[in-house]
Amino acid sequence: MRNKFQDLATLDLYQNRGKVKWIIFIASLIISIGSIYYTNTLVSELKEREKKQITLYANAMEYVANNSDNLTFIHQGIIQENHNIPVIVADAFGNPSEQYRNITFKKNATEADIEEKLRSEVLRMKMDYEPIQILDNQYLYYTNSELLTRLKYYPYVQLSVILVFGVLAFAVFNQSKIAEQNRVWAGLTKETAHQLGTPIASLMAWIDYLKNSPVWDENKEVIVELDKDVSKLRMVTERFSNIGSAPVIKQENVYSVIEEAVSYLRPRVSSKVSIDLSSDAEDVDAMMNRSLFEWVVENICKNAVDAMKGQGQININIVKESEQFVHVDITDTGKGMDKSMFKRVFNPGFTTRQRGWGLGLTLAKRIIEGYHRGRIFVHQSEPGKGTTFRIVLRGANESSSEFKVDRDPFLD
Repeated sequence: MRNKFQDLATLDLYQNRGKVKWIIFIASLIISIGSIYYTNTLVSELKEREKKQITLYANAMEYVANNSDNLTFIHQGIIQENHNIPVIVADAFGNPSEQYRNITFKKNATEADIEEKLRSEVLRMKMDYEPIQILDNQYLYYTNSELLTRLKYYPYVQLSVILVFGVLAFAVFNQSKIAEQNRVWAGLTKETAHQLGTPIASLMAWIDYLKNSPVWDENKEVIVELDKDVSKLRMVTERFSNIGSAPVIKQENVYSVIEEAVSYLRPRVSSKVSIDLSSDAEDVDAMMNRSLFEWVVENICKNAVDAMKGQGQININIVKESEQFVHVDITDTGKGMDKSMFKRVFNPGFTTRQRGWGLGLTLAKRIIEGYHRGRIFVHQSEPGKGTTFRIVLRGANESSSEFKVDRDPFLD
């Protein structure tokens, strides 16, 4: 058996995963900034080195231009050895001369193309660095080498690749984790349904025996209530069985389905809780699995009773929003919640009750969005004024009177 403190640590980590994400984000941001800072430091050092090289290059060109002696070693050792830094010699107005190095032209470039390319490069170089004067009307224009340019953008490319890889890895890992959790849920529900089958069958046999025994007349009301509870147990078993399979979704009357669920709940919740059902029309139909949808309604109503501490009002309102959608609003007069909790209430394990499992709303969300292809969310809530849950179901239509889920979403 796991240690209690380990369970609490795991639960806290799950419940506070928003904070954990922020911690990971901040740590990643610090690493990214550090990487960019370090690379920019290297770029600055290399840029300074290239600046010294280009200054030496300019001085060499000036010296060669002002001296007529045999300076072949300077020309070959310094000027001709520049294979990386793009340079162009031009006048003060930016008119390029025939002296340039490391400028790339397109294939089959004409003299006009070369002239245009050199002029555009001179303008770009002038924006990057102040030109170095060689003679009275000659200036050396230069820019960063290709290596320096690549190194400048390298950390951004590197971080982009890491980011894409991280997002893909996280998506695959998260999907794998969800699929594993869903398989556990499906296996648990199927095993629960299997285990409940035998005692329920035995109880049904005993009730049939009691109905035909002499005690029937004296204990009729008790036996009838027992029969209702056993029928409910059979329905619960059916629900668990449906979770582990692909249930049939068909056209049902929304009002009658909810009315049946409410009729079962009323005598089994506090007498101080009033449950009212209203609809703009009683013939509103939607696509649903009757048994599973009743489960959703019961879970939300039971949560509402807990939120109201066994005293208050629950209003269920059915609205045919359009031919495509039907809205079911379940409103209570409980303690309400902050907006920050609107999404968290559907997380597995989230509960405000001391002994709660935090699975009711999670199941409701999976049933509505996974099986019914609808939506369930907190439509409105305010602390101290109650909460409204909205269920959006797909409306019934002639072209789709019945369909079966292709694959159990709990196994995806």
